[in-house]
Amino acid sequence: MKLRTVKDVDLTNKRVLIRLDFNVPLQDGVVTDDTRIRSTLPTLNYILNQKGTSLVVMSHFGRPKGQKNPAFSMAPIAKRFEEILGRPVKLASDVIGEEVEREVKALKAGEVLLLENVRFYKEEEGNDPEFSKTLASYGDIYVNDAFGTAHRAHASTEGVSHYLPAVAGFLIEKEVEFFAPLLENPAKPFVAIIGGSKVSSKIGVLESLVKTCDTIVIGGGMAYTFLKVKGHPIGKSLLEEDYFDVAKSFLAKADEMGVKVILPVDHLCAKKFSDEAEALLIDSVDIPDELIGMDIGPKTVALIVDAVKKAASVVWNGPMGVFEFDAFAKGTEAVAQAAAESSATTVVGGGDSVAAINKFGLVDKIDHVSTGGGASLEFLEGKQLPGIKALEI
Repeated sequence: MKLRTVKDVDLTNKRVLIRLDFNVPLQDGVVTDDTRIRSTLPTLNYILNQKGTSLVVMSHFGRPKGQKNPAFSMAPIAKRFEEILGRPVKLASDVIGEEVEREVKALKAGEVLLLENVRFYKEEEGNDPEFSKTLASYGDIYVNDAFGTAHRAHASTEGVSHYLPAVAGFLIEKEVEFFAPLLENPAKPFVAIIGGSKVSSKIGVLESLVKTCDTIVIGGGMAYTFLKVKGHPIGKSLLEEDYFDVAKSFLAKADEMGVKVILPVDHLCAKKFSDEAEALLIDSVDIPDELIGMDIGPKTVALIVDAVKKAASVVWNGPMGVFEFDAFAKGTEAVAQAAAESSATTVVGGGDSVAAINKFGLVDKIDHVSTGGGASLEFLEGKQLPGIKALEI
């Protein structure tokens, strides 16, 4: 997969329309995590360092459901964006309309205009051609650097690419650079660590990765369905009975393809699902009837750490347990630490895995921490991402 990037086009004296992902957490009108804003700086600085360029920035924030809602205004984000960028950022009065057109046309070289929340209009998520055309009229070249929304065929992520030359920013380029080889030609041995609560949300990833993996680790709540299928009692742990046949089929496929599957062999359990519950170590694959599986145990951790040590490529998507509860965060923390210490190329994707890496302060020790939860999941499933497809050569 090869993308056109900002380096493949002449930006001199151009007004650049760029889609970024500034859907960041806010508390009392203040951005509490500006990682997504900071991750766009290499692309923004490159563009603004070209002679005579100006920028029109598009993003969404939250889910205003196609309505103008002040609670979802880009205003507080514009303030933090300006501080991080180190130059003035003007917030447009709206997304479309005569006033916005005047604000766009008034832009001088080096200036930055942030449009209001593109999701204030239902035409954004509907990928409406006329809405796309209006957005496209704001620029000479379109740059997409919003990997977090690249799996959506929206007006600002895919629609505008039909009306302007479209290229990728450095963030999307980096995401593709790390994810594409995992599906096409990963360095071997390749270990995938897949966790999370439900088989239903991760089976697509498992069925995609089994084609290129040597070892697949299954953890988190989804592991109990696989253990049940293999005949083990799982107590009151999370179970998806509707996915018994799917789980059985996957295990058979992995066995047929010679892919090793690591499931929990011991557990940290609790009598109730609570952050105040006592962690009970069950030194067995079988969980007593009255207990709930909440995390992997030390023997399982040792199996995963050993697999990661031998790996040349590692991808991790989904926690190993209820890591939000400190008593049940040990398994996820151990996996994060193993990935951080590994000499393999390590890629972490998915909101909860990224949150865990952040929680344990290991971001700088991972080769690539994805900025897109749903997008990274769909990429690993082998699905075509509309926002990426529009940028391919």
